Amino acid sequence: MARESLLIATLVELADNLVDDFDVIDVLTMLSLRCVDAIDVDAAGVMLASPGGELQFIASSSESMRVLELLQIQADEGPCVDCYKDGNAIINHELTETDQRWPNFTPRAIALGFHSVHCLPMRLRGRTIGALNFFRQEEGLLDDDDVILAQGLADIATIAILQHRTSLDAKTLNFQLSNALDSRIIIEQAKGKVAQATNCDMDQAFNRLRAHARNHNQGLTTVAVMVVEGSLSGNDLDLPKAAQTH
Repeated sequence: MARESLLIATLVELADNLVDDFDVIDVLTMLSLRCVDAIDVDAAGVMLASPGGELQFIASSSESMRVLELLQIQADEGPCVDCYKDGNAIINHELTETDQRWPNFTPRAIALGFHSVHCLPMRLRGRTIGALNFFRQEEGLLDDDDVILAQGLADIATIAILQHRTSLDAKTLNFQLSNALDSRIIIEQAKGKVAQATNCDMDQAFNRLRAHARNHNQGLTTVAVMVVEGSLSGNDLDLPKAAQTH
């Protein structure tokens, strides 16, 4: 699919999901996946700041990306950390064994097969609330069109978090961010239970949670809570369409 068509499809899917009680994590996961489709990158992830100002992992396109996001938080270093702290984009930064900018983060990223990184701040009215992170397996530069599209998707992600409202006070913003971060914990617990029950990996477990939520018109967090509480078994979750057999 052409880039323009992918972007239009992303905007349509985003608009379709921005209902009054939309699930922030589900929407941002969708955006992470669409970033990989539309931009010349291999993985994408979103980190948000808690009301106290600490970065927290919120969504990603893959399990390996989640591992890298959590590493940045634990080591307090990496592209998302720098991007959030100073509010400046990081574009076309190559990851090499001799790069000393992020001594703890870079070797792990390379070990997972990534060799360049790009990170964009997520801002609302001068306040940075998080960062959108992209990784590539190959060295090389993103072109200007890729950067413009990436920044546009970062802006869309910011709007999605804030439910595309025209005015929000700090109390409302903090409440939304807190709920999203709490939901992430529940979803990680549910992924573990599904993976154990169905003998699948964490990416597959998460895809089953999303597929079931969408097929039954339920929020991703709602389904995760049901799994964690035991009212819904991992074996009873719907399979993603691509994984269904006849």
